[in-house]
Formats: sequence, structure tokens, C-alpha cells
Amino acid sequence: MAEGGCPRAEAEAEAAVACEALRLLRIEPSALGPGAGAAGGAARGSRNALRKRRRWERVLAAKRRKRRLERERSRARRAGGGGPAGPGLPSPLCPPGPAGRGGGRAAAALAKERLLEARAAGPRLCVDLGVAHRMSLKETSRLASQIRRLYGANRRAEKPFWLCLTEFAVGSLIYEECFRMNDGFSNYLMDMTQESYLDLFPLDKIVYLTPDSENVLEDIDPNKVYVLGGLVDESIHKKLTLQRAREQSLHTARLPIREYMVKTSNAKNYHSETLAINQVFDVLLTYYGTRSWPAALSAGVSSGKGYMLPDGVK
Repeated sequence: MAEGGCPRAEAEAEAAVACEALRLLRIEPSALGPGAGAAGGAARGSRNALRKRRRWERVLAAKRRKRRLERERSRARRAGGGGPAGPGLPSPLCPPGPAGRGGGRAAAALAKERLLEARAAGPRLCVDLGVAHRMSLKETSRLASQIRRLYGANRRAEKPFWLCLTEFAVGSLIYEECFRMNDGFSNYLMDMTQESYLDLFPLDKIVYLTPDSENVLEDIDPNKVYVLGGLVDESIHKKLTLQRAREQSLHTARLPIREYMVKTSNAKNYHSETLAINQVFDVLLTYYGTRSWPAALSAGVSSGKGYMLPDGVK
């Protein structure tokens, strides 16, 4: 054989490499036109399609790497006692570093004990997923993320609520999104049921929280069951939860935003009392722990809603 090798053998080797690369990208060599494998190229349109396919493969690979890293971080948190707080929500009960790892099991046990105490004697909060079918896929994914944040905040609280997802139908879109987006979701320490809150609790114990109610929530009663409509805040469903509660003959209440806060000036003259479910829960959780509505409202009502506490009120 000559020192430079056989040109025909080299061409065949190059063609084999090209075909293998295309196979890994799940593209048939024939899709690139006649002679694509041997020539190492194709028509301009085919090259554009190949570049788009490769770019898409890189995007998918990046997403797979991200999901794998999130699963690894979640396993590491659980191994250290951090619990199923979900991706992006490391629990302050188990801070990073040697001290957090050393006290992780004790902190997780304490969090579990508090949650079980809330189940026995604390206030209950239900997320009504009987209205979730009205949302798009994007909105449903946002709701699944808000449920993760709501659970993470409750797990970290010194005085938690007992949580329940009602009308959480197996196979529904919100069911699939909660399990897809939230690592460790099946381990969340809360109730998940396909039943309605109407079948679980006496009507006189239920308070449906809706921004359209005429009644102001003045206090949190541990003997009551508070219900939040499972809708994301960008969904335009005027008075849907209020109408639902009235049809079910339930008592309703709203957060005392306008009683404790004032409207701010903004370019769009925008003022809204409609909050995401995790923001409403931040208000409830803070009030239950502090008994201060100003502190609670500042914890859950962002400046983007067009409200703020009056000067001098904390």
C-alpha cells in the first residue's frame, strides 16, 4: 500500500463516518440527496435541514442534562435530609455545607413532625383543582410550579397548614404536569385526592378564598378549611371562583389588601388583588405565624400589583 493510503479506501471510510453521524442524528443519508454520504455534503436545502436538526438535538441534549442535574440535586438533598422541596427550592432547614448535612436528618424529622401536628390540629388549605381544566398547557405548567412553591413554603414554616389537592384526577393534565415538573412529588407530605372538598368537610367549616368576595378575611381559624381556586393569576376568569363558591353555598372571603394597603401610582394605573396561589398562601402562612396583616401582606403582595403598605406601617 502506498504511504498516503488508497484514495478509494479513504473515501469509503469518510462515507462510513458520515453515515454513522447521520444515523446518530436519526437522519437517513438518503434524505440528504444522492451521493450525500460519499461526497460529504448535500443540496443547500438539505444542509439547512441538517443544521436545524443538529441545533434541535443540542437543545434536547441540554434539557436532558438539566433534568439529570436536577434529579441528582434532589437525590442529594433527600440524602442529606432536605426532603422533597422540589428543584430550585433548597430547604433552609438544611442549609448547604457540613453543618446542614450533619443536622439534615434532625431538621427533616422536625419538619415532618410539624406537618403531622398540622394534620391533627392545624388549619387546612385545599387547592381546588376542579377548575384546572379551564387552563391551557402553559397555564397548567405554571400552576404545577406554584403548587411546588406552596408546598416548599409550608414545609419550611414553623406553624404550617395541612395541605390537600382536591379533585386531583389521575391522568388529568394538572396531574401529569405536577409529576413531570416536580421531583419527589409523590413524597410530598400532604393529601392528594380525586374527591371534592365538599365530600371531605362540613359545609359550615369551608371558607372559599376569592378576590371577588365581599367578605374580608379577618383571622385564621384552625378549625376551618380554606380553599384556593386552582387557577394561575394570568388566567382571565372573572368571578369564576366566587360563582363556584356561591353555587356550592359556601362562605367566601378575600384578603384584606385594600384595608391595610394603599394604591400606588404607576404608568398603567394598574391595581390588582388577584394573586398566584403560592402568593396567597405566603400571606396566610405569614399571618398565621405572626398575627400581623401588614407583615403578611408585604410577604405576598408584590409591588407589581399596584399596592403598598402606607408609610410608617410595618
